[in-house]
Amino acid sequence: LAYQRMPGVIATCVGYTQGKVEKPTYNEVCSETTGHTEAIQVTYDENEVTYKELLDLFWERLGGDATRLNQAGNDFGTQYRHGIYCHTSEQLQLAQQSLQEQQTKFRGQIVTEVESATVFWPAEEYHQQYLQKGGRFGVPQSAEKGATETIRCYG
Repeated sequence: LAYQRMPGVIATCVGYTQGKVEKPTYNEVCSETTGHTEAIQVTYDENEVTYKELLDLFWERLGGDATRLNQAGNDFGTQYRHGIYCHTSEQLQLAQQSLQEQQTKFRGQIVTEVESATVFWPAEEYHQQYLQKGGRFGVPQSAEKGATETIRCYG
């Protein structure tokens, strides 16, 4: 939802990446046998938003979880490891530099992966724009550009 709200972001898609199974399902990924992590693919207009701005939002949203291995919020497991999966050598360099800058803000070691992206498999339709659709509690959240309402992670 945070990326959907960002000016210059054209589209987002949640899914699975960095694994070894083709077209994994949510249940397969949750079994921790495919090697995938849950991820978001962001399509953006480079004339309106920079990769660095996307990285800044990543770190802002990740917060203290940056030092927690295989954890995002209240979710645990290898499918919840966090990472920045890059499509170009320039993105990889910027992401590594960004991680080094962030490390100065933490006592513990950041465990966020920074790697070249492998195949991204879109998640099932019911996962797409989950919070915008209402999430677990059926209360839709705004994805409008510039919206400032606090994002409720589980809806």
